Amino acid sequence: MARLEGVGVDELRAALDAVEGKKPAMRLLAAIAYKHGITQTELAEWYGVERKTIYNWLTRIECGPIDRAVYDEKRPGRPPKLSEEQRRSLGEDLDRPPGDLGYEGGEWTPSLVGEHVAGRFGVEYSESSCRRLLSELRKE
Repeated sequence: MARLEGVGVDELRAALDAVEGKKPAMRLLAAIAYKHGITQTELAEWYGVERKTIYNWLTRIECGPIDRAVYDEKRPGRPPKLSEEQRRSLGEDLDRPPGDLGYEGGEWTPSLVGEHVAGRFGVEYSESSCRRLLSELRKE
């Protein structure tokens, strides 16, 4: 069964020009390649996903609207332990050397971040969550 019969390559390219993010762009590029004759099986190999995933991407794009179909829906999850204000404040703390805040060591580590967050905000995080926090807040 052919997919994207009602969607033109020009429409896909226009959506690609306006899209933000790696995943949505990847989905549009897969759709464009499919319109140019690349099979779903080949696309699955290219992107390292199951063929069913490619089928789902193409179906979502076909059912449109394209500008929303390429994005994942928000998934409910656990609410954040830190408020936005606390995250901003933590980010400011992490911009400073740990020694400025009374800690030993010249560099923030996940365990040191966990100690700081527990002491300052009364919130416990696992080491892997502290690693993620450290990575996220350094990018902002």
